[in-house]
Amino acid sequence: MLQQTQVSRVAERFEVFVGQFPSASAMAAAGEEAVVAAWEGLGYYRRARLLYGAAVQICELHGGKVPRSTEALLALPGVGRYTAGSVASIAFDRRTPIVDGNVIRVVARLEAIDAAIDDPALVTRCWETAGALVRAAKSPGVLNESLMELGATVCKPGPPSCDRCPVRTQCAASRTGVASQIPRPKRRPVRQIVHLHTILFRRGDRVLLRQRPHRGIWAGLWELPSVESADSLESAAIETALGFKVGGLRPLETFKRLLTHREVRFHVFEASTRVRRGHWCDQAEAAKLAMAKPMRSLVDRRAWS
Repeated sequence: MLQQTQVSRVAERFEVFVGQFPSASAMAAAGEEAVVAAWEGLGYYRRARLLYGAAVQICELHGGKVPRSTEALLALPGVGRYTAGSVASIAFDRRTPIVDGNVIRVVARLEAIDAAIDDPALVTRCWETAGALVRAAKSPGVLNESLMELGATVCKPGPPSCDRCPVRTQCAASRTGVASQIPRPKRRPVRQIVHLHTILFRRGDRVLLRQRPHRGIWAGLWELPSVESADSLESAAIETALGFKVGGLRPLETFKRLLTHREVRFHVFEASTRVRRGHWCDQAEAAKLAMAKPMRSLVDRRAWS
């Protein structure tokens, strides 16, 4: 959950999530869709699917218990070097380093390395330094947590609080007065503009929903039938892309949502259709399906008003 998600948002959801899936076996038994639905609102839904895959593998290969070795952790779906190091060192006291943005900032300043925070050479150097530190530490887990906490609370982005730093006498950047300038920020990605033409089809107290493709934004989540394109489309093009006839296509609203790498521009319509196939849901059924936050908000706002 903490990968690319703010701690404050995770704090609101963690206890409920763990209560719903208290073990790997409980998660595996619940099924992928239940895990994704419980993840709703946390974003980056691929993480939820990988977490479910890891739970299945833990049950199949490790008797339902999270493996203790870094190598076995790295073999689980969705587990990379940072996550494996975190679990191995903090949960099982293994001498495994971890490197995140906070650790990179601390090491870059300790060694006065003038580079962008995502520079591959800097990241490699930080893994080497973190490895040396964790091998020398009495408690690897405490050392790793301390490095992260130091970066989060004292050695912060921008001007650090050097007067409160317990290692300031060993910090080359502090001694030379350049701590606030390094590491340099990474370049912000240019957001790709995506147009999403979303159509609300009603039949009594039911609306038509479908799953998004398993690749791309909000992969595999449920939505009102939508057509994705690089540009805004005319009504005829929307109908052609949907693949079935619609009647009375009427615009309802437009809005946009900013994602990390994309700006999604919603064009919302209402229409009728004679199509009987598909997933026609009432409000209670729709509430159980996993949706991206903007789609959930749209459905709740428009579908049963």
